[in-house]
Amino acid sequence: MTDKKILLLGSGFVAAPCVEYLARKPENKITIASRRLANAQALSKQFPGTTAVSCDINNAEEIEKLVAEHDVAISLIPYIYHALVIKAAIKHKKHVVTTSYVSPAMMEHDQAAKEAGITVMNEIGLDPGIDHLYAVKTIEEVHNEGGKIKEFISFCGGLPAPEDSNNPFGYKFSWSARGVLLALKNTARYLEKGQVVEVSGTALMDSAKKLNTGYPGFAFVGYGNRDSTPYDKRYNIPEAETIIRGTIRYDGFCQFVKALVILGFLSEEEEAHFAADAQDITWSQVLAKIVGTDDTSAETLQAAIIAKCDLENNDHKQQILDGMRWLGFFSDVNVHRRGTLLDTFCATLEDKMQYGENERDLVFLQHRFEIELKDGSKQTRTSTLVEYGKVGGYSAMATTVGVPCAIATQLVLDGKITATGVLAPMTSEINNPIMELLEKENIGMIERIL
Repeated sequence: MTDKKILLLGSGFVAAPCVEYLARKPENKITIASRRLANAQALSKQFPGTTAVSCDINNAEEIEKLVAEHDVAISLIPYIYHALVIKAAIKHKKHVVTTSYVSPAMMEHDQAAKEAGITVMNEIGLDPGIDHLYAVKTIEEVHNEGGKIKEFISFCGGLPAPEDSNNPFGYKFSWSARGVLLALKNTARYLEKGQVVEVSGTALMDSAKKLNTGYPGFAFVGYGNRDSTPYDKRYNIPEAETIIRGTIRYDGFCQFVKALVILGFLSEEEEAHFAADAQDITWSQVLAKIVGTDDTSAETLQAAIIAKCDLENNDHKQQILDGMRWLGFFSDVNVHRRGTLLDTFCATLEDKMQYGENERDLVFLQHRFEIELKDGSKQTRTSTLVEYGKVGGYSAMATTVGVPCAIATQLVLDGKITATGVLAPMTSEINNPIMELLEKENIGMIERIL
């Protein structure tokens, strides 16, 4: 049995389920590379037979040397570095797997990857990843039966399980709070009834709608995520009049965030009173500056917030004010100053909104297809994934990102995925073998015809 050498770049929270799956085969020799050696060693200790090394992702020579020594590189480092890894892989004719969206910088290497005869498999986590697998499956089935996809609507979210959604956002951070908040500034584009709709960052929270998921126990709302318009081509559904891909949150999240946006909490401007050498400042003093008053009493601040955010007749008024009290906004607690209001706010969120030891997360992903069958009759189909994290084990998010990534890596190593170039899972030839192995791990979407 020939050894297969696997390089894992990054040791973040989705890495463990990925390593666990690949480490089942004794011929897989896994090197875990992280900027901090201690992080790589901590992960390596869980899986005997794996090796830990340190690697500076900004050092192209270091990355190239590591890539050259392995058969495949799994890149779980920030997406801006993937092109660097792909470049090294092309030079040494090695394969690459990532869970990230294919960026223009990555796509530039498509032709060279084909010429080198290597597979660069991307978008194989949860979203993107599992969503593609089951979207393409249903679309191909409908097309093969002579039908048309008139609407494709897909929403996905990683949330605390309902019993652990015990804060005003109904949300907890398993990674950087800053990244989550800045994503709320992105413009969403989607196709609705034949028209391209563009929702700018500030209006994004207003655009959220209650979702009819068929699971009344979940009070979900959804809003558009990035640009859904290329999916007519990506999914080969030029006939679709509506194409929306979006993000799921619990009801109340969007109203609370909207109030915070109005108050300026997403501001990335450096402010003197948040500088490291500035004197201590409390949250009530910060709020007073924001709403333009010298009075830091809770009553005055709340009245000013109600006026500024137009909450008087808002159904969520009390929830929003309770949330601000929970965050400590009306208190004399000193803030963790970090230069900007956004980063100062993130310090408080990271303090108060981590997952507790025995808490679990939930991943919910649902596609809804409005279909016109060959005979002209209408049909609605859904594909739904509901996955909970294991208390004391992996989170649902880590599992649903890490395991598909590992399966794709194994299929590339075993010569079952042989397409070359910079790829995403958009064809049944690539997708079916991944789905088959995914379902053996009890991960998959439940398909229903309504």
